[in-house]
Order: sequence, then structure tokens, then C-alpha cells
Amino acid sequence: MDEICFLSATALGQRYAAGNLSPVEVAERHLARLEVLEPALNAFQAVDREGALHAAQEAAQRWRQRATRGPLDGVPVTIKDNVDMKGWPTRNGSTTSSAIPAAEDAPVVARLREAGAVILGKTTTPEFAWKGITDSRLKGFTRNPWALGRSSGGSSGGAAAALAAGIGTIAHGNDAGGSIRIPASFCGLFGFKPSFGRVPHHPAEGIFATLNAGGPLTRNVADAALALQVMAQTDRRDWYALPEPPEHWLTALRPRLQGLRLAYAPNLGGVEPDRDVRACLEQAMACLREAGAHIEDVGPVIQPLQPVFEDFWVAGFAHLLRGVPRERWGELDPEFRRIAERGLDLSAERLLAGEAARARLHRCFAALHENHDLLLTPTAPHVAPPVETVYHSPAYDRWRDGVAYTLPFNLTGQPAASIPCGVSRAGLPVGLQVVGPRYGERLVLESCLAAEALLQQPVPHPHLLANLEGLGC
Repeated sequence: MDEICFLSATALGQRYAAGNLSPVEVAERHLARLEVLEPALNAFQAVDREGALHAAQEAAQRWRQRATRGPLDGVPVTIKDNVDMKGWPTRNGSTTSSAIPAAEDAPVVARLREAGAVILGKTTTPEFAWKGITDSRLKGFTRNPWALGRSSGGSSGGAAAALAAGIGTIAHGNDAGGSIRIPASFCGLFGFKPSFGRVPHHPAEGIFATLNAGGPLTRNVADAALALQVMAQTDRRDWYALPEPPEHWLTALRPRLQGLRLAYAPNLGGVEPDRDVRACLEQAMACLREAGAHIEDVGPVIQPLQPVFEDFWVAGFAHLLRGVPRERWGELDPEFRRIAERGLDLSAERLLAGEAARARLHRCFAALHENHDLLLTPTAPHVAPPVETVYHSPAYDRWRDGVAYTLPFNLTGQPAASIPCGVSRAGLPVGLQVVGPRYGERLVLESCLAAEALLQQPVPHPHLLANLEGLGC
């Protein structure tokens, strides 16, 4: 194992400051690892080797001059290929997208550059980020480094696969239905979807713009907090953006569990997790209770989402479909096209019914948080499915097998994280979802720091290391 590629952002900063490690060496190590593993993982849409080395050289000079830009200076990161990165096309996982390079950075990319981060490249996503696994006609299948025959999840699947394999220290993702948390669960990572509007995004339009939240995937909670502080800085281009938080809003985080009132909903929305996921969750609950946490089983909390929000979902895809020239619809993912065409004739009345249902859902969870500080659920009903799984098919239904536990909190805008809590009998990771009230990012992160210490999942995990060794790393 190349230990340097698995160092945290904090550890990198300490070694940079001591002068016994250079951002250039770190970037070279990550790029070399990328070159070895990419043929197996298929996690990158584009690699910016030249730009990464140039940024690393500039970061190295700042560290030598003791003029660093902060804790991400010289830290390798990746960007999901559905946001703009100046000089590179934004392909969105689709052959129908433009190959013209973006003229400017999206807000999150601009903030990371300003912080001195070293951007390795852009990671894969399914077409228009539409599903919870990552494959596309543009790029093919992205594979899970824990088991190449399994999916890395989606839609931030390339981000999670690369990060879990030791490529990059922090990965950018975004999440309109679970697209940070599901890949984090499948790949044994920490993934954090902040409150809606916390991380500015541009361009943002259509129905899904009100669900989507950018955020980090990391190998530990502390790195996610460092990344979020940078990502959440203001940008005038996003009119949905929240006011910029105070400068030190996530500093001096402390593990926090005792005294919190935790609600536990293993079957949120009436969807039951499978046996392996349930077993890992129950072991985690026992560990937290032993440490003094007060946990109450609150049942399913809400009714199934599909009957209420199906129209809302297909209407969002119809908006995306209208942006593709009609003569190119044949190039699209057939299942995406089928769903999107269903939404073309959807009435405004049915769409507005979905908005009204979002308000009711928010009131339901607001009432829950009157008596409970946090809500705990599985992140996904199953571990990572086979890589060639057909999403939203009878065998793997979107509502039952995909976003059952994650989507509610895109609809309400609440912060939610996925933290590793164990492995299945087959040696695949399982995630625990931790949900806070709106604008409760600090509470979620502090509780996850406590859970991380208690659950003691090794990073990297021996099961993951064994598979990576088989790939030559």
C-alpha cells in the first residue's frame, strides 16, 4: 500500500509544514496510482496531469515560504464531471453533451482552486446523473475497488471509486437523491450532503436544482469538515445559495453523542433493509447505546415516496430531455429516455402537487426533530449491487432498492451523512445515515466524529486492501 495516498488532509498539512513531504511528490504519487488503477476502475472522465503538477508546484512554493492558503493547500482532490471546470468539457456522462471546454469554473471548483487544492481530474457520472449506479454510453461501467464485479454507486460513482482506491484525498460530489451518500455507503467512505443552498452551484436550473446539494466524499469526518468550509463560501452566481456562514463555523469540532436524542428508523418509508444491512445497523446501534447514546426506534416515520413523488421525478427528467436535440434522443440511456418521455406531457397541476407534498414532508421531519436531535437510518437497503445491474428495473427498483432512505432529505433540504458502520458477510461495506435538522451541519459532523471513533472501521479496510493488492497497488 502507498501510505502517502491514504493520508488525511490534516496529516498532509503536518508533513508539508515539517518539510518532509512535498505537494509535488504527493501529486505524482496520486497520478501514478491513478494510471495503474484506472484501467480497472474506469473512474475518470478526464485527467489533468499537467494542471495538477503545476498546482502542486505552486503549493510547494507557498509551503516553503510559509504563505499557505489553508488546510487544503496542496491536497489532491477530484471533481465530478457534471460541474464546470475551466478548460475542460462538462460531459455529464452523455454522448449528447458538448465537448467544448468550459469558459469558467463552477463555484465549488473556484473555491477549491483558491484554497490551493490540487485537482487531479474529473470523475465519471451516469448520464445526467440520473441514477444510483455509474455507467454510461459515454464511458462504460465504473467499478467498485472493494470488488470489481460490483457497482461503486451513483451518481458520484467515479468520485467514490477513485477515493476509496487511494486516488485523491477529497472528492467533490453532488446529491439530488442520494448521489453522495449512496456511493459513500457502497465504497466504505464518509459522504456528506449539506443543507440545500449551503454549497453554491452554477449553472442551476430546472426542478432538480432545488434538490441538489454539493458536498465532499472523504475517508474520515474531519476531512469532510475542512472541505465543506471551503466549498460553502459564497458565490453571487447562485441565487439559491444561503448566506455565507461565519468564518469559523466548523472549527473546533468535538465528538458529540451523550445527551443527544437519537431517532432510529431502520425501515424509513416502509422499506426494509436486507439481512446484512440490518445486522450491521443493529451492531452499530448496540455500540452507540453502550457508549451512552439515547436511541429510540421510531418506525417508518413517513409513507412510501413513490405514489407522491413519481410525477415530480419524471418531470425533472423531461426538462433534461428537452435540452437534447430530438435527433439525438437515440443516443440516450434507454431507461432514462423512457422515464423522461413520460414526463413530457405532465400537467402543471400534477407538478405543483409534488411541491405541496414536499412541504408536508418537511413538516413531518420538523415535528420529529422537536423531540429528536438526529435521525439514524440505513443509507441504502443493500450493499453494492453487481456492476451491470439495470437501474430502475424489476430487479433493482429506484424507489425500493435505490433512494428509499436518501431522497427524503433532498426533498426537505436537510443535511445528511453516510458513515461506514460495518461490512456484509461478503466483505462489502455498509453505511449508516445520520440526518440533522436544516442548517444542522455542525451537529451532524460532531455526532459522526463520535460514531467514527466508536465504530472503529479501519481506513483503508483489510477487505479493500486485499482487492487493491490484486490490482497491483
